[in-house]
Amino acid sequence: MCKAYSPKLIEMCKKVASDLGVDVKEGIYAFAQGPMYETPAEIRALGILRADAVGMSTVPEVIAARHANMNVLGISCITNMAAGILDQPLTHEEVMKTAKEAENKFTLLVKKVISVWEV
Repeated sequence: MCKAYSPKLIEMCKKVASDLGVDVKEGIYAFAQGPMYETPAEIRALGILRADAVGMSTVPEVIAARHANMNVLGISCITNMAAGILDQPLTHEEVMKTAKEAENKFTLLVKKVISVWEV
């Protein structure tokens, strides 16, 4: 699991994103069992571990894919700030609104990545 995500696929995705004008960031994605919003204390703990984002999916799927010797690329849409970061409560409506706003660019990026992916 030292290189769970393929460096070759990451570079290809970054180039595709740049060509499309889609802003992407790299970071450390932490997994938390859901469905739930993490508490401010959990977010502080994950910050100590240098996590940049946290979510309820991706990691178990990546572990299974790597176990099957698959090349993996992870693309996530970050839909909300974590608990305790902003002075406002977390809401499911915020998550849905942000996901809807990102939908077109996210879909365009994923479709283009798939179309240029060399198996």
